Amino acid sequence: MDDKRFMKMALDLAARGRGFTSPNPMVGAVIVKDGNVVGKGYHKAAGKAHAEVNAIDDAGMDAKGATLYVNLEPCHHTGRTPPCTEKILSAGIRRVVAAMHDPNPDVRGGGLDYLKSRGLKVAVGICEDQAKRLNEVFIKYVKTKRPFSIIKCAATLDGRIATRTGDSKWVTGEAARKFVHRLRHAVDAIMVGVNTIIRDDPMLTTRLSGGLQKKGLDPTRIVLDTRLRIPESAKLLRPGSDSDTLIICGPSVSAEKKAKLEREGVKIIESPVKDGLIDLDRLMDRLGALGLTSLLIEGGSRVIASSLSAGIAEKIVFFYAPKILGGDDGAPVCRGPGPDLMKGCIAVKNIRVRRFGDDVMIEGYIDKT
Repeated sequence: MDDKRFMKMALDLAARGRGFTSPNPMVGAVIVKDGNVVGKGYHKAAGKAHAEVNAIDDAGMDAKGATLYVNLEPCHHTGRTPPCTEKILSAGIRRVVAAMHDPNPDVRGGGLDYLKSRGLKVAVGICEDQAKRLNEVFIKYVKTKRPFSIIKCAATLDGRIATRTGDSKWVTGEAARKFVHRLRHAVDAIMVGVNTIIRDDPMLTTRLSGGLQKKGLDPTRIVLDTRLRIPESAKLLRPGSDSDTLIICGPSVSAEKKAKLEREGVKIIESPVKDGLIDLDRLMDRLGALGLTSLLIEGGSRVIASSLSAGIAEKIVFFYAPKILGGDDGAPVCRGPGPDLMKGCIAVKNIRVRRFGDDVMIEGYIDKT
C-alpha cells in the first residue's frame, strides 16, 4: 500500500534527527502528489522548523492538492515555532496521513481534528507501532515527566563485566563500542556509580564516526555518589565537554568538598537515600524536572542491580562477547542478592538481537505487567 510506503519514508527521515531534537520528538514528513514525492523534510533540532514546514517549503507550489505523510500528528499550538496546522492549510494540502496521535493528553487529536474541520481528509494509524518505538522517549516523558531509562552493559558469556581486579578494557570489540557512542549521542544523560569513576576514570563523552558528525553530542554526566567520594582528579571534572556534570549525593557529605566541586562548575544535587543508597525512584522525578527526557545507565554492577530493583528502567541493551572469564570472583552484571526462585526473574520482552563483529547485542523492554 502506498500509504505505508510513504509513511516509512517519513519515519526514516525522522530518525535523522536522533540526538538533536530533545525535548521534542523526531518527526519526518513527505509530500506526495500524483504518486510522486514532491517534498521532504524532518525536524533537525529543538527550536528549528518542524518537519511539516520543511517538507512544504521543499515542495513549493507542488504542495497544493497533495497528501502530507507525517509520523506524528501535526501540532496545533504555538510554542517555539508557529503551529504546523496553519502552514498545512495555507499550502493547500488536501490530505494528511499521520502515523500516530500526539501522546500529550492536553493536545491529543487537536491538530487532526482542526484540519478535518477545515475540510481536509485525515487518516491516522499507518505504521503506528514503528512510530511509537521511534519516539518512545518522547512518549514516556510527555506522559510522566520522567526520563526514559535504558540499562546498558557489556559482559562475557559467563556474565562478567570486569575481572576481580576491576579490569574491563575491553570486554567487547570496537564495533560494539562504536555503537555505544551512538547510544550516548541519542540520550540526554548518562549515569554511573562513583565506583566506576574511581576504577575506570572515564570521560563519559561521545565520539562518533561514519555518517554522523564525529564529535557527537555529549550527554549530561550523572554520578551516583552517596558520600561524595569522587576523586578531585577525575577526568570528567576537567574541562573538555560542554555538557553538565551532576553528582547525586546524600544529605551528609563534606561541605568543604561540596563547595570546592561546585566552584569547579560541578552541580551537586542532594537526594534522599534509601537503605544507604540514592533513592533512584525519587531521583527520576528530579531528573525529569531538570528536563532530562532520556537516561543511559552504564553501571557498574550495583547501579544496574539498584536500577532493576527500583523499576526505573524501560529498556535493556546488553552486549555479550564470545569470551569466558572463568572463576567466581569477577564482577557480575548485577551485584547483590537475587530472587530465591526462577519465577522471580525480571522478564524482558520484544527482544531484538544484532551482531557487532563477533559480539552479540540483546535489546529488549522490561516487562512491567
